[in-house]
Amino acid sequence: MRNIFVNKITDAVASLARETNYYLGEDVCKRISQCREAEDWPPAKDILAKIEENIKTAGEDGIPLCQDSGLACVFLEIGQDVHLIGGSIEDAVNEGVRKGYAEGYLRNSVVSDPLRRSNTNDNTPAAITYDIVPGERVKVIFAPKGFGAENMSRIAMLAPFEGEQGVKDFVATTVFEAGGNPCPPVVVGVGIGGTFDKVTLLAKKALLQPLDLPNMDPYYAEMEEELLKRINGAGTGPQGFGGKTTALAVKILTAPTHIAGLPVAVNLNCHVARHGEIVL
Repeated sequence: MRNIFVNKITDAVASLARETNYYLGEDVCKRISQCREAEDWPPAKDILAKIEENIKTAGEDGIPLCQDSGLACVFLEIGQDVHLIGGSIEDAVNEGVRKGYAEGYLRNSVVSDPLRRSNTNDNTPAAITYDIVPGERVKVIFAPKGFGAENMSRIAMLAPFEGEQGVKDFVATTVFEAGGNPCPPVVVGVGIGGTFDKVTLLAKKALLQPLDLPNMDPYYAEMEEELLKRINGAGTGPQGFGGKTTALAVKILTAPTHIAGLPVAVNLNCHVARHGEIVL
């Protein structure tokens, strides 16, 4: 049994809140650059060049990549041989969000009630997901989620007979109908299987997958590539102004499901696909 003080989690969350809002992962930067080089529509090429300039400026000057610094989505993978001491883990995470957003001069975007709309003024509470895993470490994954893309996400409870084609049609239609609203080029997170609630978590976790690594299952790796070509072939393009770069990647996660169901969820992320992790 290993003891970990929860203030270590606070420090990790605070650090990740700043870092993920200032710096974009190398896999995302590389994909954007590849797309710019491949574009033959001048407005699309120019927009992607400006996106690259924004990424460079944010990193060099230590300023947010986007004015929407997101709702803090925190994923905790907690080793079953870890004993967390020194207070509440939920309080520790929220203190980290509070600290990181204040120190990083990041926008507070959370309201305490969805209808009465009073801002909490410190970007808390975070949306926390807990997973118990083997071992004696804690992995903290931080993903600030902007809502321009989040608002374009969708879920469907398909009938099993709709099968692979039904899933692909739903994913593609979701992206097509979103148009320029989610600030394309987007990353498309797809969840398939599980239950009504589980499938949406799969879609969000799919957004955490590296863009430069294909799905470990060849069947779904092929589906990801097919969907990416279909989405980019529609011509929405960067920021919705045309071109062949509507999506940077399609990432799929799956789970077993009931014989009578075929849940599918699509969680979109703009080109500022922010996430990072620290292992304690």
